[in-house]
Amino acid sequence: MKKFLSLLLFPILAFGQSNLDDIEGLFQKKQFKKAEQFVSNYLEKSPNNLQAIELLGDAYGHQKKWDAAILQYEKLVNSKGDHANYHYKYGGALGMKALSISKLKALGIIGDVKKAFLKAAELDKNHIAARWALVELYMQLPGIIGGSKSKSLHYAEELQALSKVDGYLAKGYIYEYDDAPELAEKYYKMAIKEGGSVTCYNKLTTLYENEEEPEKAIENIEAAHKKHQRNAMHYQIGKVAAEYNIELQKGERCLQTYIDNYSAEDGVPKAWAHYRLAQIHMHKENKQEALKYIELAIIELPKIKPFKEQKEKILNL
Repeated sequence: MKKFLSLLLFPILAFGQSNLDDIEGLFQKKQFKKAEQFVSNYLEKSPNNLQAIELLGDAYGHQKKWDAAILQYEKLVNSKGDHANYHYKYGGALGMKALSISKLKALGIIGDVKKAFLKAAELDKNHIAARWALVELYMQLPGIIGGSKSKSLHYAEELQALSKVDGYLAKGYIYEYDDAPELAEKYYKMAIKEGGSVTCYNKLTTLYENEEEPEKAIENIEAAHKKHQRNAMHYQIGKVAAEYNIELQKGERCLQTYIDNYSAEDGVPKAWAHYRLAQIHMHKENKQEALKYIELAIIELPKIKPFKEQKEKILNL
């Protein structure tokens, strides 16, 4: 269900070029509150504009205002019931609300979530996101309220017919969720061979980390880096080395490379690389170096609790 959020990053923009440019700019800058106000003002003059209603739902969704988003997407479904993506967004917003409330209250929503995703998949035989949502939904639901591994696999097969990579990733997800790591590994490797995207590699790396196989995780990250040359992968190697106390020299070298080449596009702040360096030097029982790096981390991000806890551990060496 969380894949719903990624679709919101690419809203359908229309109703006039000047308005389009304004709204597109606000979404790109992640100024969703301003986008909400802009579209709300537009809808006061044109309350039946479906594209504007969808944009307002998207703006609410980005702000996790699920009830408000649900209301807008419901208007779309009621106005144009043969539009697959409207049902998908409606189900996605309902699903995200279900994740944000108590399990007991969520039970009253799940049926509508499933119905919306199923309708989207029925209306559009090529709707990949709706099938992904059904794969996740059927795996996450307990059997007593409609969960089903076989149904999840059914939609994974449909995904595979549309996109081999998505099908392999979906099967990897299913078997990982079902605690069958060997089969999950098999399908993630098939996804890497077929598509080889960063996402494919990351899925396999995460599996190895969850299964406490750090050597395999590092080997996979190195293979990903050879193909994609992403600086962020230097951090990933350093993180695994620091967490599992293995290949410390390689981990330290990769973290220094990450810091030296850091840009905002890398995602993880440099403070976390300094934190991992502190962990590595703690493993080496090099107290002064560990303190140096943890202090750098705290200076950069003073409110992060793990940094303060790590400092205490270092001081107790």
